[in-house]
Amino acid sequence: MKPTLLANGLYNLTAWLTRAPWPWLRNAADGLAWAWRKLDARESEVARRNLRLVYPELLPSQRAELHARILRVTARQALETLRFWTRPPAENLSHLIERHGEALYDAALASGKGLIVVAPHFGNWELLNQWLSSRGPIAIVYAPPDSPVGDAFLLRVRSADNIRQVRAEGPAVRQLWKVLKDGGAVGILPDQQPKLGDGEFAPFFGIQALTMTLVSRLAERTGATVLFAWCERTSADLEFALHVEAAPADIANPDPVLAATALNGMVERIARRDPAQYQWTYKRFGARPPGSGEPNPYKQPIDGGFWRRRCAGRRQPRRR
Repeated sequence: MKPTLLANGLYNLTAWLTRAPWPWLRNAADGLAWAWRKLDARESEVARRNLRLVYPELLPSQRAELHARILRVTARQALETLRFWTRPPAENLSHLIERHGEALYDAALASGKGLIVVAPHFGNWELLNQWLSSRGPIAIVYAPPDSPVGDAFLLRVRSADNIRQVRAEGPAVRQLWKVLKDGGAVGILPDQQPKLGDGEFAPFFGIQALTMTLVSRLAERTGATVLFAWCERTSADLEFALHVEAAPADIANPDPVLAATALNGMVERIARRDPAQYQWTYKRFGARPPGSGEPNPYKQPIDGGFWRRRCAGRRQPRRR
């Protein structure tokens, strides 16, 4: 059977399941988070390791509480997204009860200089996609899943009139460059680990993380405006606040390490607004700097060896 037909069937099933009232879906998500925690599923294990790395100053009880919140919010975000994917964008955008920076976005888009929207994995980025498409055409970079059915499903659910999806592959840079030179907008998720050779190591929560240079290269070469945007969850009842802010000046620095440092610094500032809304279930620190001797933190016991000493060295003393 063709992937498109299977994807359409999956879409119809998703639409049927998400017709349930949100409180029911929220309870189902909380049950899923509980199962992740009890079974120590991949999401639970990765989040636990990340918290040991990025918040070494927290007490074990504080990390355990944050870990539980992250799993709960991650599960809710997954069902939120399925709901947003299968409902009209106009209905979904009514859940944006606060909007900050809309005028900044509209002015940047109207300038004709080109616009790069940097959207960290924070809050609900699929709702952000729908808001972006409501303001005008935008090309969004995405990493296609390995499954042809999954790829066809993503193309279906993100097929808003103004969204053009660009696969994160070889020709992507040329396509994005052309959109920006024509004065258009592109959207990029900045916090996924690129391949070695496609990024630079820069600090993120005090740890060297392999970071994409795509944003800085496009900004430097085209002179496009760079803005950060996110939809932050403000309650458990499908209420969100839109935020659009200017990027730090060094985001387009010709020195790729300085540019990557500026990029990570802004993502970190956003993630610290509410750590539970950031995607800590992702293996952000898997690649280590060549020659550093640092092991992959996801492939060794985090409670011993190199990373235990590394985290202990960054632990801040508690105030008495």
